[in-house]
Amino acid sequence: MAYSPFDLTGKVALVTGGNSGIGLGMALGLAQAGADVAIWGTSATKNEAARTELARHSRRVLALQCDVGDEAAVNEAFAATVNTMGRVDGCFANAGVGGGDVASFLQMTSEQWHRVTRVNLDGAFYTFRAAAQHMVQRGDGGVLAGTASLAAVEAAPRSEHYAATKGGMISMVRALAVEFARHGIRAHAILPGWIETNMTERAIGNETFRSKVMPRIPMRRWGSGEDFAGIAVYLLSDASRYHTGDTFIIDGGYALF
Repeated sequence: MAYSPFDLTGKVALVTGGNSGIGLGMALGLAQAGADVAIWGTSATKNEAARTELARHSRRVLALQCDVGDEAAVNEAFAATVNTMGRVDGCFANAGVGGGDVASFLQMTSEQWHRVTRVNLDGAFYTFRAAAQHMVQRGDGGVLAGTASLAAVEAAPRSEHYAATKGGMISMVRALAVEFARHGIRAHAILPGWIETNMTERAIGNETFRSKVMPRIPMRRWGSGEDFAGIAVYLLSDASRYHTGDTFIIDGGYALF
């Protein structure tokens, strides 16, 4: 029999923030590898466009509107996902927001702080908790993967709120990896570098920013959502069945240089 660990036929993946950018890149990779895919997003228009694109590759696709910062909405969406798809084998907590315009940490408001932590950290907690409860109850393992950022491990001035949520993501998944290993559940964090998405459009579109950052990327290009398809497939696949608690930096070599 041929060795085919990356065949995801029969598996179901949930990707939050899966209607664009990194999340859609993950979802497309998972679908192309044979998985059924559920995506959550706050925009009905973007959800439908992503659902149509994913349907070209996957047998079953579900797109739901969900604000992950709303605990009740997450629980409702997760229940609807399981009701429609039957199970969730891999949960990719990818939904997030950027730090916005903050002149200085000294002027950062409570509203600015909580706008970011509500989605990036609270949302990941609500999502992972629902998924872990489901996986433990089901009894045959699963994968929890969270999208963090290089901001978690490199200084991010004027983005302390964003950095704190991404550092928290790494710490959370490491704890999950240990607590739920006995249940066959693996947990990882993915740290993107500079990726062309709606969130980074303003920075990457700035000539001064480009002239300073691009020379520090050894691969000499910005990342794209497609660059996260492979890691998503690996993490959900049997190829990673003994791999847990890791932190994957996907940045074209930026952090090395």
